[in-house]
Amino acid sequence: MKSDLKYLNIKKIFKILPHRYPFLLIDRILDFQTFKYLKALKNSTINEYFFQGHFINDPVFPGVLIIESMAQAAGILIYQSTGSLNINKLYYFVGIEKAKFKSNVFPGDQIFIEVNVLESRKNLIKFKVFAVVNNKNVCESVIVFCKKNI
Repeated sequence: MKSDLKYLNIKKIFKILPHRYPFLLIDRILDFQTFKYLKALKNSTINEYFFQGHFINDPVFPGVLIIESMAQAAGILIYQSTGSLNINKLYYFVGIEKAKFKSNVFPGDQIFIEVNVLESRKNLIKFKVFAVVNNKNVCESVIVFCKKNI
Protein backbone atom coordinates (compact mmCIF):
# COMPACT_ATOMS: atom_id res chain seq x y z
CA MET A 1 0.00 0.00 0.00
CA LYS A 2 1.14 3.49 -0.77
CA SER A 3 1.80 5.53 2.36
CA ASP A 4 -0.33 8.45 1.16
CA LEU A 5 -3.48 6.30 1.18
CA LYS A 6 -5.74 6.28 4.21
CA TYR A 7 -6.31 2.62 5.08
CA LEU A 8 -8.57 1.09 7.76
CA ASN A 9 -8.40 -2.59 8.68
CA ILE A 10 -11.24 -4.64 10.16
CA LYS A 11 -10.30 -3.77 13.76
CA LYS A 12 -10.75 -0.07 12.99
CA ILE A 13 -13.99 -0.76 11.11
CA PHE A 14 -15.31 -2.58 14.23
CA LYS A 15 -14.74 0.63 16.19
CA ILE A 16 -16.81 2.64 13.70
CA LEU A 17 -19.71 0.45 12.57
CA PRO A 18 -22.09 -1.25 15.02
CA HIS A 19 -22.65 -4.13 12.54
CA ARG A 20 -21.27 -7.61 13.23
CA TYR A 21 -21.51 -11.02 11.56
CA PRO A 22 -23.56 -11.80 9.60
CA PHE A 23 -24.38 -8.20 8.71
CA LEU A 24 -21.00 -6.47 8.58
CA LEU A 25 -20.34 -6.17 4.85
CA ILE A 26 -17.13 -4.14 4.68
CA ASP A 27 -13.77 -5.90 4.98
CA ARG A 28 -11.34 -3.04 4.47
CA ILE A 29 -11.15 0.68 3.71
CA LEU A 30 -8.56 1.25 1.00
CA ASP A 31 -8.59 5.05 0.85
CA PHE A 32 -10.67 8.07 1.78
CA GLN A 33 -10.65 11.83 1.90
CA THR A 34 -12.90 13.46 4.48
CA PHE A 35 -16.09 14.98 3.07
CA LYS A 36 -15.05 13.82 -0.45
CA TYR A 37 -14.75 10.08 -1.17
CA LEU A 38 -14.04 6.62 0.21
CA LYS A 39 -12.94 3.34 -1.39
CA ALA A 40 -13.81 0.08 0.35
CA LEU A 41 -13.50 -3.66 -0.22
CA LYS A 42 -16.02 -6.45 0.31
CA ASN A 43 -14.79 -9.99 -0.30
CA SER A 44 -17.53 -12.32 -1.51
CA THR A 45 -16.96 -15.90 -0.32
CA ILE A 46 -19.02 -19.07 -0.73
CA ASN A 47 -19.03 -19.40 3.10
CA GLU A 48 -21.49 -16.51 3.46
CA TYR A 49 -24.88 -17.56 4.80
CA PHE A 50 -27.00 -16.14 1.96
CA PHE A 51 -25.34 -18.25 -0.73
CA GLN A 52 -27.04 -21.33 0.79
CA GLY A 53 -30.35 -20.21 -0.67
CA HIS A 54 -29.60 -17.42 -3.17
CA PHE A 55 -29.54 -19.45 -5.40
CA ILE A 56 -28.76 -23.10 -4.64
CA ASN A 57 -27.47 -24.14 -8.08
CA ASP A 58 -26.20 -20.70 -9.14
CA PRO A 59 -25.11 -18.64 -6.10
CA VAL A 60 -25.48 -14.87 -6.59
CA PHE A 61 -24.65 -12.09 -4.12
CA PRO A 62 -28.01 -10.43 -3.29
CA GLY A 63 -28.44 -6.95 -4.77
CA VAL A 64 -29.95 -5.61 -1.57
CA LEU A 65 -26.73 -6.55 0.25
CA ILE A 66 -24.65 -4.75 -2.38
CA ILE A 67 -26.69 -1.63 -1.57
CA GLU A 68 -26.20 -2.28 2.17
CA SER A 69 -22.43 -2.61 1.60
CA MET A 70 -22.49 0.78 -0.13
CA ALA A 71 -24.45 2.28 2.78
CA GLN A 72 -21.98 0.88 5.34
CA ALA A 73 -19.08 2.35 3.37
CA ALA A 74 -20.85 5.72 3.28
CA GLY A 75 -21.44 5.46 7.03
CA ILE A 76 -17.71 5.00 7.56
CA LEU A 77 -17.03 8.09 5.44
CA ILE A 78 -19.49 10.09 7.55
CA TYR A 79 -17.74 8.99 10.73
CA GLN A 80 -14.25 9.63 9.32
CA SER A 81 -15.41 13.09 8.19
CA THR A 82 -17.20 14.14 11.37
CA GLY A 83 -15.06 12.18 13.82
CA SER A 84 -17.99 11.43 16.07
CA LEU A 85 -20.35 8.61 16.96
CA ASN A 86 -22.19 10.92 19.36
CA ILE A 87 -25.87 9.87 19.64
CA ASN A 88 -26.85 13.49 18.92
CA LYS A 89 -24.88 13.46 15.67
CA LEU A 90 -25.91 10.12 14.16
CA TYR A 91 -26.84 9.92 10.50
CA TYR A 92 -29.31 7.30 9.29
CA PHE A 93 -29.55 5.66 5.88
CA VAL A 94 -32.91 6.99 4.64
CA GLY A 95 -33.02 6.71 0.87
CA ILE A 96 -31.98 5.04 -2.35
CA GLU A 97 -32.27 6.86 -5.67
CA LYS A 98 -31.55 5.69 -9.19
CA ALA A 99 -30.28 2.23 -8.22
CA LYS A 100 -29.11 0.19 -11.21
CA PHE A 101 -27.80 -3.37 -11.18
CA LYS A 102 -25.67 -4.05 -14.23
CA SER A 103 -24.15 -7.46 -13.52
CA ASN A 104 -24.20 -10.27 -10.96
CA VAL A 105 -21.64 -10.80 -8.22
CA PHE A 106 -20.54 -14.37 -7.49
CA PRO A 107 -18.63 -16.19 -4.75
CA GLY A 108 -14.92 -15.41 -5.05
CA ASP A 109 -15.47 -11.90 -6.43
CA GLN A 110 -14.01 -8.84 -4.77
CA ILE A 111 -16.43 -5.92 -4.67
CA PHE A 112 -14.70 -2.55 -4.71
CA ILE A 113 -17.05 0.14 -3.42
CA GLU A 114 -16.58 3.78 -4.35
CA VAL A 115 -18.43 6.44 -2.37
CA ASN A 116 -18.47 10.09 -3.51
CA VAL A 117 -20.16 12.97 -1.69
CA LEU A 118 -22.69 14.63 -4.02
CA GLU A 119 -24.35 17.04 -1.64
CA SER A 120 -23.93 17.91 2.01
CA ARG A 121 -26.34 20.10 3.91
CA LYS A 122 -26.88 20.62 7.61
CA ASN A 123 -29.00 17.49 8.14
CA LEU A 124 -28.62 15.59 4.86
CA ILE A 125 -25.80 13.96 2.90
CA LYS A 126 -26.18 12.43 -0.57
CA PHE A 127 -23.62 10.07 -2.03
CA LYS A 128 -23.05 8.68 -5.52
CA VAL A 129 -21.92 5.09 -4.99
CA PHE A 130 -20.55 2.38 -7.26
CA ALA A 131 -19.82 -1.32 -6.79
CA VAL A 132 -17.12 -2.60 -9.14
CA VAL A 133 -15.97 -6.18 -9.81
CA ASN A 134 -13.05 -6.88 -12.18
CA ASN A 135 -13.08 -3.22 -13.28
CA LYS A 136 -16.74 -3.57 -14.33
CA ASN A 137 -19.49 -1.50 -12.74
CA VAL A 138 -21.99 -3.98 -11.24
CA CYS A 139 -24.19 -1.52 -9.34
CA GLU A 140 -24.60 2.22 -8.95
CA SER A 141 -26.94 4.38 -6.94
CA VAL A 142 -27.43 7.61 -5.06
CA ILE A 143 -27.93 6.99 -1.36
CA VAL A 144 -29.13 9.47 1.23
CA PHE A 145 -28.36 9.83 4.91
CA CYS A 146 -30.21 12.15 7.28
CA LYS A 147 -29.10 13.41 10.68
CA LYS A 148 -31.10 12.11 13.61
CA ASN A 149 -33.06 14.91 15.26
CA ILE A 150 -33.06 14.80 19.05
